[in-house]
Order: sequence, then C-alpha cells, then structure tokens
Amino acid sequence: MKRIALATVSTIIASTLFARALPAQNYVPGMGGIMAATQMRHTKLWFAGQAGNWALANYELGEIREGFEDAVAYHPVFGGIPVSVLLRRFTTKPLAKLGAAIRDKDSARFKTAFDQLTHACNSCHRAAAHGYIVIRRPSASPFTDQDFSVQSNQGRPEAAPDHGNPNRYQ
Repeated sequence: MKRIALATVSTIIASTLFARALPAQNYVPGMGGIMAATQMRHTKLWFAGQAGNWALANYELGEIREGFEDAVAYHPVFGGIPVSVLLRRFTTKPLAKLGAAIRDKDSARFKTAFDQLTHACNSCHRAAAHGYIVIRRPSASPFTDQDFSVQSNQGRPEAAPDHGNPNRYQ
C-alpha cells in the first residue's frame, strides 16, 4: 500500500515538473492528474484535521476546491460525462460543511463533513460511470516526510490562502 502511495506521489511530482517544462498556453492538465492530486489533498486534509492543524486543513480544502475548479474549467464534459454538473451537484454542500467545521475548529463536525465529502466523491464516481474508483478515509499517511501537527508561523499571523477568492473556504 505504501509503495502504491509513494508511486502515486512520485507520478504527481513528475507530471508537475513535466508540466512546468511545457509552455503554459499548451498545457492542459488531464482529468486523471487532477483527480490524483485531489485524492492526495483528500488524504492530507484528513490527517491535518485529525491533528487539529486547522490552518493546514483549510489550505488542503482550498486545494481540493481549486482542483475541482480546474476539472470544471478544463474538462466540463469528459468522455460524454457532464463533469461540471456532477461536481457541483455532489460536492457543493460537503465542501461548505467542511469549510465551516474547519473555520470553527470543530473536530467532530470535521469528521462528519469529511465522511460526507468522501461519500460525495464516490457518488460522483458512480454517476460518472467510474464506480470502481472508491475513496475512503485514509488509514495511514503515505506522507512520512510531512508533520501534520500544528506548527507555529514563527510569530507571523496565521493567514489562510485565498487562491484569489477570500470567501472560498466558507
């Protein structure tokens, strides 16, 4: 399992480096790459929330949202499947509930909302004829090089990334 996770992370890193080498106007991220990165963020979001690292959880939630926005922008219809419709239908409410739980630093609500997002991902996969892709709560972190515990900002105020939209996580 750890080898598969390491291979997945290595593939994401390699594809990111390759993408940076291409001229920006020619590169369009593939749906598989977007979803693989989203799965990685889903895992990191879980471990950040479990550790009570709300700044990191907020960051990872923002990255998940950004990945979904990329999927909609680059692949609104993919293989005849209306991705833009499905993502909005299945993920809008769970993402909002996760954002609220993170904002309120509420561990119990975070777990419930995380499970709701996970269920939404699986429902979306089934609706897109990819029901064989089943996401679940991570059981072990493949990111052995990352400490998910709360870290200080060395005296700097904690700032949530806005990725161009200050209300995106609420």
